[in-house]
Amino acid sequence: MADIETEHVLAGFVAAVRPVVPVLAVWAHGSLAMGDFQPGRSDLDLVAVIEAPLDGEQRDRLESIHRRLSADEPAAAKLHCSYMVAAALDDAETAHVTWAHDMFLERPVTPVSRRELLSRGLVLHGPAPAELIPPVSDRELARYILRDLREFWLPATGRALRRLEEIWVDLGLPVAARASVTLRDGRLITKGEALAELTALGAPADVVDDICQRRYAADPPRPGRWRRVRRGLRARAFIRREIERILGSVRTGAPGLSSE
Repeated sequence: MADIETEHVLAGFVAAVRPVVPVLAVWAHGSLAMGDFQPGRSDLDLVAVIEAPLDGEQRDRLESIHRRLSADEPAAAKLHCSYMVAAALDDAETAHVTWAHDMFLERPVTPVSRRELLSRGLVLHGPAPAELIPPVSDRELARYILRDLREFWLPATGRALRRLEEIWVDLGLPVAARASVTLRDGRLITKGEALAELTALGAPADVVDDICQRRYAADPPRPGRWRRVRRGLRARAFIRREIERILGSVRTGAPGLSSE
């Protein structure tokens, strides 16, 4: 699952949270559950199912826990947790209080994350996800992925060139590949598996290799500014082409989940 340091952080988090708020379950999804976790690079994606919405005091105490863990344990700096209220588990559109990027925000636990939880989620406390979360149909999964591509990623390819490295390379290319595979045959794949898929889809080979190096190499490369900009521009162009191809396939009724 993870290295010893990460397991220590997870156990410490569960032990610290339970006295603060009534917790029914704590689960891990994302790369930690999918078998592609890279210590120090991957996020720790968690879900805590709670009995009732957080009040102000509980939020303050939870914030203190998150900040203390991040200060004491380097592995906790990337720990994200959505606090899902039990009564709202059936609605994938409901926004839940979430600790991420060193702050509280509100966002849904998406159909993709729910399918990850149901298929390969790690139980850190309480019952398994399938005992509390309803199934995610192929149609629901496809609709979410298509909406995300159409309403977020495609418009984003036309925006200013800031954050080229973070979005267009490390996040955007794997998103395109994972969407392609899931819409084609229903499988959720890891970021590592997405790299192989990107090559088959015709993504720039040197950009794919660069992602692989930064994710898996012991001493990842540190490209200069011009290389980062060039890499980002090429990544953005590929992402746009791939999204347009996927959406075009849906419109023409190509086989797969997206055409159900």
